[in-house]
Amino acid sequence: MQTSRAPVAIDALLAILRARPALEDVAIVDGPSAVNLTQRRRIHIGWSPGAEQAVEIQQEFNGAGARTRDETFSITCYAESRGGDKDMSFRRTDAFELIGEVEQAIRASDQNPVAPTLNGSVLWAELTSGNVLQGTAEGATVGVIFDVSCRARI
Repeated sequence: MQTSRAPVAIDALLAILRARPALEDVAIVDGPSAVNLTQRRRIHIGWSPGAEQAVEIQQEFNGAGARTRDETFSITCYAESRGGDKDMSFRRTDAFELIGEVEQAIRASDQNPVAPTLNGSVLWAELTSGNVLQGTAEGATVGVIFDVSCRARI
């Protein structure tokens, strides 16, 4: 029995981003890094720095009879741009370009009208919130924690 669409949605989001030509030089990571990544541009799906929570899920019956449930969930994600330089403005712009690619990948368009369904895994998905982190430990680093919020029926 299926108890949540979150696992399928995460897999679909990873596949969509990994197939996007504009992100071919970006590490698309499932959860936290298991190894020390050397790539300066990356997007983590289901992880953000300092957080334990990957997905927040809420469910309720969608009507009388309790035959199906409505589910809403938010997938925590993190995009990062880092370099050995001190150009914070460049890194910030680059990090937001990564977020823009995620948003375009899940936004409906004439070429892909069903994009918000994450390949049919949910009823809809959208980028809903974000927090910007900046640091200079090993050169300019900008990261954006963001949520992809979804609605599904199970």
